[in-house]
Amino acid sequence: MSPVRRCSRTACGRPAVATLTYVYADSTAVLGPLATYAEPHCYDLCAEHSERLTAPRGWEVVRLTNGSAPSRPSGDDLEALANAVREAARPQERAAQAGGARGADPMEVARRGHLRVLRSPDS
Repeated sequence: MSPVRRCSRTACGRPAVATLTYVYADSTAVLGPLATYAEPHCYDLCAEHSERLTAPRGWEVVRLTNGSAPSRPSGDDLEALANAVREAARPQERAAQAGGARGADPMEVARRGHLRVLRSPDS
């Protein structure tokens, strides 16, 4: 017996990537990631058949996303990245702010990037 599970569709020999389960009480077909082991009353489907899946009329299809699949960056992710790049590109402003911070913190002697040189509390 092959360790790779195959698609449950007739005459399809491709490897399974998703598991289909019917919830008859709710008239719902649930398509999720491949189950850890084959169960009776569940159907393993290949990528092609899982994409083309349709449910009977009046039924709802619930597609659970695979957590391991890479997700596309959202607008917020891209904006945060752009803001970080802009911040890193302004070394003159950060140096000016650090100079002003020295007067506010009597313990700080010098600053280089994110590192600070502090005066000993004894002196």
